[in-house]
Amino acid sequence: MAAPAAELQKAVLATLGADRGLIAALGGAQVYELPPPKNAASPYVTFGRTSVYDWTTGSENDGEQLLTLHIWSKAKGEAETLEIMDIIRARLADSLLPLDDSDPVRLRLEFSEARYDDDLVVHHGLLRFRAVTEPAAV
Repeated sequence: MAAPAAELQKAVLATLGADRGLIAALGGAQVYELPPPKNAASPYVTFGRTSVYDWTTGSENDGEQLLTLHIWSKAKGEAETLEIMDIIRARLADSLLPLDDSDPVRLRLEFSEARYDDDLVVHHGLLRFRAVTEPAAV
């Protein structure tokens, strides 16, 4: 059985990788689990911090995760970053993602932010989703 965070990351990666609008906006399959290659073209998306919380009790098996996605763009202005954030938000927010080894999870957008990073000279978008395990239909 895979770790819940690994399963969620795999499901999010598959979902975003199948989104033609996102792939077009990124100029290719530019969603990375690990830091991208040094020569990666902008824009691209990376996975950030994932936190797992276990709320298991004697009668229920519940958990939640917080998953952060980062959007990186070297375009002038933040329009490209905001467009990519909107595509990801539309694809993931309030979605129910099936996982291989456990019940599906429902994603809710918890936080979003777009800013310019002076140190890296890039527009940086953040999307944080809360993923809550939902019992499979019986």
